[in-house]
Amino acid sequence: MVADPVVFRDLAYVFVAAMLGAILARLARQPLVLGYVAAGVLISPLTPGPAVSDLHTFEIFAEIGVVLLMFSIGTEFSLRDLLLVKWIAILGGPLGILLSVGLGLAVAPLIGWTPLEGAVVGMVVSVASTMVLARLLLDRGELHTRHGRIMIGITLVEDLAVVVLIVILPRLGALDASRLLAIAGALGTGIAILVPFFYLAAKVVPPVLTYVARMQSQEVFLMVALAIALGTAALTQAVGLSLALGAFLAGLLISASDYAHETLARLLSLRDAFVALFFVTIGALINPAAVAQNLPLLAVIVGLVIVGKLVIWTGVVALFRQPLATALLVGVGLTQIGEFSFILIQVARGAGHVGDEIYHATLAASLLTILVNALLVRYVPRWLDRAGGPGHRDAAPAAPESRAVAGHVVVCGFGRVGSQVAAALETFQTPYVAIDADPDTVRTVRRRGVRCLFGDASNEHLLDSANVDRASLVVVAVPPVERAYLAVRYVRSRNPQVPILARAHTFADRDRLTSAGATEVIQPEVEAASTLIRHALRRLDLPRERVLEYLERFRLAMDDAPPGTPPGEALPQIADVLLLEAPRLTDQSLRDTRIRESFGVTVVALTRTNGDVVLHPPPETILRPRDTVRVFGRPDQIAAFRREAGGG
Repeated sequence: MVADPVVFRDLAYVFVAAMLGAILARLARQPLVLGYVAAGVLISPLTPGPAVSDLHTFEIFAEIGVVLLMFSIGTEFSLRDLLLVKWIAILGGPLGILLSVGLGLAVAPLIGWTPLEGAVVGMVVSVASTMVLARLLLDRGELHTRHGRIMIGITLVEDLAVVVLIVILPRLGALDASRLLAIAGALGTGIAILVPFFYLAAKVVPPVLTYVARMQSQEVFLMVALAIALGTAALTQAVGLSLALGAFLAGLLISASDYAHETLARLLSLRDAFVALFFVTIGALINPAAVAQNLPLLAVIVGLVIVGKLVIWTGVVALFRQPLATALLVGVGLTQIGEFSFILIQVARGAGHVGDEIYHATLAASLLTILVNALLVRYVPRWLDRAGGPGHRDAAPAAPESRAVAGHVVVCGFGRVGSQVAAALETFQTPYVAIDADPDTVRTVRRRGVRCLFGDASNEHLLDSANVDRASLVVVAVPPVERAYLAVRYVRSRNPQVPILARAHTFADRDRLTSAGATEVIQPEVEAASTLIRHALRRLDLPRERVLEYLERFRLAMDDAPPGTPPGEALPQIADVLLLEAPRLTDQSLRDTRIRESFGVTVVALTRTNGDVVLHPPPETILRPRDTVRVFGRPDQIAAFRREAGGG
């Protein structure tokens, strides 16, 4: 199969533009949405300069971005969150749409539109972009705030309303009872199909995810999650509803299971890449030349969206007895139009209700309102705080599972070691959050009322869900050193002060975890040796004080203590020995020299002539003349080794 080089060139344009837009947005401390949309304008086929040749392929990618984003939003939500705002969404959503249509009809005679054009524009501007809203809420961590839940609920109702509007728009002025019955019948059919489907899915999906999780394969888990998201979205589209609604409902199915965090963790990177394509595609749809010819018309539509919708939605939310600050934040969040407005204006244009000038102005208005909306969502909360104090508006709480969790211990890995640590914490009534990749372990621990997250403990999303930034201690007990390293490094970046305890089997692994930020690394072999030494010496009825002093020096040597440890009577110490021309030692490996067997000392470090230091060198390390060897042993043993190192 030969790939089309034009498609790959266009794909390169899109991702390079998205990358540059994201970098510039971050440098300017602005939302990524701004950078993506602006980048889309630059590579539009309608803009001079390098451009993509065909946007159709990227529109498909953009739809995948919509599905993945709404699926992840549903996974982070819960049905309980939506029920908290059900009346505002169910009643307030349609009311806001009707008021927007009324606003369009009121403005129409003032600017020379026909009533039909006014009604069409009112419908088009009434629907906010769920995609844009969700992205901004995620970026600001406000998805689970009161105003965040209200906005998501309203936009989901608007998604349903779009289905009705698409049917109504081509036949405006010619609606009759039979047409209304057809609309009701289509919606009824969709609901009749989806209700049984989601009931069965709620019974089937959790067992399927459990079975897949037991495979311990991240790739298989990702494929199953994608199949659920895309399959459900395709089903809702097939019955006449939106992709976004289906993906959101699929996410709600996952959110009720034990695997919500792992699903999110697997999808996040993929989702963000496709979401970037979505916003770049929006910018690429704009025709700057056509817009420049109708600036007054563009100003009117932008005014309807920014000012009109702000007033409408603030009033609607306040009508349901919400605080004024919450109503303002909802109004601000909904002052934009996006993908569904594109669909509606295309339908109206095809039916002959609006001309090309309104069509192009609407597309440009979507770009401008998204840009303005991103700025308003960022700065209006600050203005509200200054006007009424930090408590004037609802704060952004954490996700439902992680609320009010602080000062706890995070246990990464709930195997033989992690579970014993947890048992000790329970004995002393110390709260903790566990993370483990075994679904059966997670389910069993949760039955005891302990918060346990399923997934890879090295995943950043899972660690954030466990609130490592507010933990008092983190214990990393996962066996693979690579995952332990990633977990330690991310925890240290999120919480520079928290003590981190980890385990490692080799000295090299211990050094790696220490460099990543671990406060203390426990080595099972060293602990076993220390315990055996203690018990052996006690069995011989040796003086307790000398036994403890020996063990202390043994641990100092294993911890890379500097030389010059104060010697005690016949007790070990640490010393640096310079290797000269010693035929028995130089130009041989540590294994071949058999230093421990020959002299009774333990090599704990090696310094090369160029200054390189090798801590706890492995057996295959070659000793060279002029190397400095740090050893641990009794004074007489060290003296014997020093004589041999000096050439006998």
